[in-house]
Amino acid sequence: MITLDITLIIQIVNILLLIGVLNVVLYRPIRTVLAQREKKLAALENEIKTFGNNIKLRKEEVNKQLNIARAKAKDVLEEARSTAQEASAGTLAGIREEVSAAKADQLTGIQREFTSARDTLKGQIEGFATDIAGKILGRAL
Repeated sequence: MITLDITLIIQIVNILLLIGVLNVVLYRPIRTVLAQREKKLAALENEIKTFGNNIKLRKEEVNKQLNIARAKAKDVLEEARSTAQEASAGTLAGIREEVSAAKADQLTGIQREFTSARDTLKGQIEGFATDIAGKILGRAL
């Protein structure tokens, strides 16, 4: 059974002293280290959030610049297309003019040949008529 005497009080004082010494020697340094770690973790989390926000802002900025670059490229492409279409239209108009001029030259050449052939045939009509009449009658005229 437990007896209540001076040893019980000494043991209680001994335990209280041990708690006080352990608190000073062991628990306080551990608590300070844990508090420092929490501060470091909080600082690192804040840095991570800051970096995350910076990344988002930079992504948005890059996307904006990319959209601007795309718009500029599209404008340059459209300008190049319109320039190419204008150049091709000019070239096509030149070719059409050359073709129509060549066509007109050929038509006038054909017209001249037709007229000369007709004139030649008109000059030979009397000879043909006499030859045909001679063949039909069977004698020379």
